[in-house]
Amino acid sequence: MCEKKMLSRRALLSTAVAGGVLAPLQSIVAADPPVIPKDIDPADGIELLFKGNARFADGKPLAPHRDRDRVREVATAQKPFAAFLGCADSRVPIEIVFDQGFGDLFVTRIAGNVTTPECIGSLEFGTHLLGAKVLFVLGHSSCGAVTAAMKGDEVPGQISALFQHLRPAVRSARGDLDKAIRENVRNQAATLAEASPVIARLVKQGRLAVAGGIYDLATGKVERVDV
Repeated sequence: MCEKKMLSRRALLSTAVAGGVLAPLQSIVAADPPVIPKDIDPADGIELLFKGNARFADGKPLAPHRDRDRVREVATAQKPFAAFLGCADSRVPIEIVFDQGFGDLFVTRIAGNVTTPECIGSLEFGTHLLGAKVLFVLGHSSCGAVTAAMKGDEVPGQISALFQHLRPAVRSARGDLDKAIRENVRNQAATLAEASPVIARLVKQGRLAVAGGIYDLATGKVERVDV
């Protein structure tokens, strides 16, 4: 019986070049993931996130830090470079959207990406204790929570408890859903930066930057929002 030989990644790439079929094989030969400095600057952290999203939206993700080695590496401690307040929508998996992996992001998610005491406490933990350099508020297109707040219809259970956090954005948008979603990102970012003395101090010291964006469900791109 013939012995089967396993080609290494390097041998596979060399064979592809020799055979003139490099292009079709490039998709299965992953590039090296970007290196995240241990003490990354907040501004660089924001750019790292948007570069990751650009790779994802272009269909060229590196999917870094998603193997068993990374799982073992962060099993005893975590050092995320960014913390997120995002919506609970199942179509917005934040690590995938920004092309990050295990241990890279500290994520809180709640419908409407609204700021509650529980979320503030979690994000204080992620920034002050774990050392995240970026605090990012991520909204998304066609947000169901913002839409429901705009309609003002009766809803079951405690869903309406979210509306109090969304109404300021809804009022200022005057019926424009996209504007309401954008204003909500700004409002929640402002609340985080102002309501928490811990977060405010980190921002004042230049150890933390607050950023915002809106994820487009159709294109996969994150649009920057000035906060």
